[in-house]
Amino acid sequence: MKSAFRKISVHRKSDGGLTLAVIVCSAISVLMIYSISCNKVIDGVSMNDYRTQLVSAIIGVCISIVLSFIDYRKLAKLWYIYVPVAMGLVLLTFTSLGYRRAGADDQAWLQLGFINLQPSEILKLSFILSFSYHLSRDEENMNELPHMLLLCLHALVPIGIIGIQGDYGTAIIFGCIFASMMISAGISWKYLVTAPILLALAVVFLWNFVLGTVHKKRILILFHPGTDPENLEYQQDLGISALRSGGIFGKGLFNKTEPYISVPEMHNDFMFSYIGQVFGFVGTLGVIILLIYICLKILADSTVTKDSMGKFICMGVFGMILSHCIMNIGMVLKVMPVIGVPLPFLSAGGTAMVSMYTAIGLVLSTYRHNQKKYNMFYDDDE
Repeated sequence: MKSAFRKISVHRKSDGGLTLAVIVCSAISVLMIYSISCNKVIDGVSMNDYRTQLVSAIIGVCISIVLSFIDYRKLAKLWYIYVPVAMGLVLLTFTSLGYRRAGADDQAWLQLGFINLQPSEILKLSFILSFSYHLSRDEENMNELPHMLLLCLHALVPIGIIGIQGDYGTAIIFGCIFASMMISAGISWKYLVTAPILLALAVVFLWNFVLGTVHKKRILILFHPGTDPENLEYQQDLGISALRSGGIFGKGLFNKTEPYISVPEMHNDFMFSYIGQVFGFVGTLGVIILLIYICLKILADSTVTKDSMGKFICMGVFGMILSHCIMNIGMVLKVMPVIGVPLPFLSAGGTAMVSMYTAIGLVLSTYRHNQKKYNMFYDDDE
């Protein structure tokens, strides 16, 4: 009886460390947006944005908790429902319902009257689930050419649609998710050797036939700063200045004596620069450590899943969050081009916040429904 009780209690255990870390991140996000609106650092950010972020975080927490109790295997098998819905919503952005958000280069949003939605966030989640299911069924044969081609096609369809939409940053995120899951599944070294060659050819094709002039200049100015007559690096220069202005400990949340540096889209893609102003180097380092902790917890959870499908879900979420962090912080530090990728749990945006929490809910589901023990990040079960 005691043994049976222990088994049930372990089975129902939740990853409290991961849950707490993402809640702390979203709390910082709400606080930052509130500070931006109170200090009137940039135009267009009001108390409504702070309330939207707060409500989105609360909804996200509730969704992640509910998902943690649902068996991820049952969710994955419903791909024939959520994949067409996600694809349909993305395709609607090509109609009159789609619109281009202020400050963005891509028409990646839906205006549905009562709510504005970014369908690519939903498509990320559907891809992680459906690809995990596909990969788990083909795991033993994945390195055979026909199976490999089908797996690649599974990834290329959403990447292609998002690319046509003009959201190149999200397309890269999809590629990182795909790579993370394929590596965790044990892709053959033969494909890993040829991947850089194919990637180089893809870059040449994209540069010559897909990328627009503005996107090319954003990449070129990284190698030749100060040479762009259109001053496309203005936003990144302001972002770095904002980071530096915070010094070691920052200006504080509501500084009335020293003005804050205003950066376009500071509450969205350049939230990291405002954190630097408010909390200084210590604050930015703390945020980076918190994000690294989240990624490591997800990586650790992938090692204790009940089956390979759970592992692939965790690795997909890991690839998504890690690539978001690297690309966003790299963009603010001017080592990567501006491509509109938000900082997970910190940038303003209701859809992105709920989407990230949903992804965490999937990870929590794999952890709650595992039957293994692991002691690196968790208390000993004995």
